[in-house]
Amino acid sequence: MNTAARTSRRGWKYCVLGAATVTALLATTACSPSGDDGGDGKPTARPSAPGTPSTSGAPSATASPSTPKPSATPSTKPTPAPTGTGGSGGSVALCAPGDVTITSSTEDEVGKAVRHILLTLTNTSKKPCRVYHYPLIQLGDAQRLVPDIKESASMPGTPYDTIEPGKQTHAALLLNGPMDEAPAKTMTVQLQDTKPGSKLGAPIKVSFPGVDTVYYNDFAKVTHWMTAQGLALRFIMSS
Repeated sequence: MNTAARTSRRGWKYCVLGAATVTALLATTACSPSGDDGGDGKPTARPSAPGTPSTSGAPSATASPSTPKPSATPSTKPTPAPTGTGGSGGSVALCAPGDVTITSSTEDEVGKAVRHILLTLTNTSKKPCRVYHYPLIQLGDAQRLVPDIKESASMPGTPYDTIEPGKQTHAALLLNGPMDEAPAKTMTVQLQDTKPGSKLGAPIKVSFPGVDTVYYNDFAKVTHWMTAQGLALRFIMSS
């Protein structure tokens, strides 16, 4: 064996022994038989240690489980109830008997029997109010109230514009037809609540127009309240 070969083998031996004792920092330099750096002037790439992740690239960030955002807490604020039922768009109280006056007038010729009556309700209070449906009318000792003319419920002014202080609404009353009649010396009018047929407050006594006694029968009928008196009378003047 020549001198060069012996030198090469000795170099490998010393490199292996040194690698077992040097620190981890020195181990990063790769050994070559001649003890140089590979001959091309560039350091030899170091393989990753077993079990150690490669550092050739930036490690990806560990994805932490996303914490779900809490759902929005449902609002506990109550929904405001609608106010009012038309006209002014605000909350308007019903007309109570003490808020109004009701008067009567006739559309019949002077000297003839009273058959057609116009009822006029005036708001005498200091605040707006409403009336609903039609006046509940009792004539004398009649066992039943005067029925309504249902077709009049869909006319302009019904249902029921707000009656401002000092303003009026009207209903037209037909007393009789060609049949047996009964006399009545009194007439009462009762206002209705919002539910059809319901009664609001005490009956209001209304005087007959210019006479003490009127005559009625089963043909008697009354319109719903409406703001136009001429429209109300149209339902009864042809009878």
